[in-house]
Amino acid sequence: MRDKIKITLIMILLVFSGYSQSTNSQIEKYLDQIDNEDFSGTILVAHNNEILQERSYGYSSIEYEIKNKIDTKFNIASITKMFTAVATLQLYEQGKLELKKPIGNYLPDYPIKLVRDSVTVHQLLTHTSGLNNFYINDWEKIKNLDYKEISGFLPLFVNDTLLSKPGTKYDYSGSGFVVLGLIIEKISGDSYYNYVKKHILNPSQMFETTELEIDSIVKNKASGYTSMFGENKILKKNDYYLTKASPAGFYYSTVKDLFNFSKALRNFKLLEKETTELMFEPKIKGYNTQLGYGIDVDNRYNQTILGHSGGWYGIHCELMNFMEDNYTVIILSNIDDGGDNGASKVADKFKNLLADKTLEK
Repeated sequence: MRDKIKITLIMILLVFSGYSQSTNSQIEKYLDQIDNEDFSGTILVAHNNEILQERSYGYSSIEYEIKNKIDTKFNIASITKMFTAVATLQLYEQGKLELKKPIGNYLPDYPIKLVRDSVTVHQLLTHTSGLNNFYINDWEKIKNLDYKEISGFLPLFVNDTLLSKPGTKYDYSGSGFVVLGLIIEKISGDSYYNYVKKHILNPSQMFETTELEIDSIVKNKASGYTSMFGENKILKKNDYYLTKASPAGFYYSTVKDLFNFSKALRNFKLLEKETTELMFEPKIKGYNTQLGYGIDVDNRYNQTILGHSGGWYGIHCELMNFMEDNYTVIILSNIDDGGDNGASKVADKFKNLLADKTLEK
């Protein structure tokens, strides 16, 4: 009987080993075929927490013909929101905040009474607070060199009318994540940037990840180029559309650093197991995917994909964890696209290759 069990286990291992080897060969073949004209950026693929492939394509500076390298720093846009969510949940598991209490408990001087008395941390984390996305709704007010501290972003949106009654509707909200950043600062007594560095970046060994001033001169940083999301063939620099990082977006990072973050989060190095599972648990339907706390939970495929996208003018990034087969794919690009080329095309290829989309579009 024991011999039969051993033989069965060996057969199962051989099947899975063969599947992995076949998949890995397909990944390598696909990466070899990507053209520098079709994609600009870096790609990292890992399996079972071990890096399989690291590739770079295109230019970090088109005008000076400087090529992207595997350790080039890219603006990661809204992937930054994952840092804010983890920081918030760290304070939650320390008993320093409650998810379902109004934010007035932590920001008693928040100027708008309705928000102060009604909006909860849970709603901020799930984009159901009714607050808008100031990067879009208040863009005409933004002076992109002005913001040195998180509190500087608040006047951009604080007096805006709520999009919906708190807790009733999903509306993607950069403004809500800025408010989370203010809560993190108030409770921790530290700046948002320092807190993230001490409690997320350093423990995850993310030593190349940071916030940057727009006019900073930084070695090995990719410039961003916008096609206005595929509408224009002639690219333009994206500096006009950026600000210093906020809790809602625009940190700079590398594929290796984001892989280290993914490992630390999935292996309970940043949050306890129970809190990590709470973060990953689907709570509301977004525009396309389900959402946990500051993380996308994509169940449209034959396995769950956890992670986050980062998209803006001259930026398209993806952090994807394929939870059943234990693959991680990170894509960082310094050119936006129209959804059927560039980073979008690369991301779709990996979703189809690793998760074989079969459900609703």
